[in-house]
Amino acid sequence: MLTRDQILAMFRKSNALQRGHFELSSGLHSGHYFQCAQVLQHTAQASRLCRELARRFRTARPTVVIGPAIGGLLVAYEAARALGARAQYAERVDAEMQLRRGFSLTGKDRVLIVEDAITTGESARKVAELVEGFGAKVVGIGTIVDRSGGKVRFPGRRYARLFPLAFETFRPDECPLCSEQVPLTRPGRPRKVVG
Repeated sequence: MLTRDQILAMFRKSNALQRGHFELSSGLHSGHYFQCAQVLQHTAQASRLCRELARRFRTARPTVVIGPAIGGLLVAYEAARALGARAQYAERVDAEMQLRRGFSLTGKDRVLIVEDAITTGESARKVAELVEGFGAKVVGIGTIVDRSGGKVRFPGRRYARLFPLAFETFRPDECPLCSEQVPLTRPGRPRKVVG
């Protein structure tokens, strides 16, 4: 079992914790960002983190692990490997999550939804709706990092997070960093400063 201190040491060693002015995938802004890709690029660390996440859902016996693209791809693969399950990912098409590339589910599937980081939980909720649209059962939602400060809830669903963070977030129209004209970065996209 990984401790909070061990996980934090992995984040620090890989420079996953960043400061600046960021637009999160939720559309909210923050002065801090957790770039999970920085820690997941190290295969030994990715394996350890995802095994720990998978361990928390072993008794739910998932047959499929799905992560929203792009951040959930590696997490889904490594967690599925640890559980002996299939690994799939959902892609956003016109603001809705879809299974593409021949992926499908049946009513017999027990699905674990995983992400690298959750801020509002919206992506996980959309994937859950998608999964249930196939008649499959969602057995849980898990994330490496919960950036919501403990605010995200998935009523009626088992939820596990390895590492909670409490970064303050702002709507763009209320962002003090925007008011101060601090250059905005959109992580996960080509480095480009937006004015």
